[in-house]
Amino acid sequence: QAQLEESGGGSVQAGDSLRLSCADTGHISSTFHMGWFRQAPGKEREFVAAISWSGGNIYYGDSVKGRFTISRHNTKNTIWLQMNMLQPEDTAVYYCAAALTPLIEKYYDRFEYEYWGQGTQVTVSS
Repeated sequence: QAQLEESGGGSVQAGDSLRLSCADTGHISSTFHMGWFRQAPGKEREFVAAISWSGGNIYYGDSVKGRFTISRHNTKNTIWLQMNMLQPEDTAVYYCAAALTPLIEKYYDRFEYEYWGQGTQVTVSS
């Protein structure tokens, strides 16, 4: 029932920042646990960040801790990913995802999420 659309990707230099957004055009995403994943060329999809429905539980992958920040606005059915100090290894397609529960234990597992956006490309040049 959720339909997710990412935006905000682009090409930047190392050290720059980007802010990604994910909007749910469906009707029930306000009750969802939400997350961000990314996939670089030739690599498996990697967990980036997640946030519970209430916003009280927030998680980050080790590779982005201290640089990325996830947030949400339930009334608008939108989440954001603020990415600072971007590095070439952050280059990937970034995907927004939603799970059919307000809080999940295995937030890092892509198979816990039922809905996915189409992805937005982030390219970081050195």
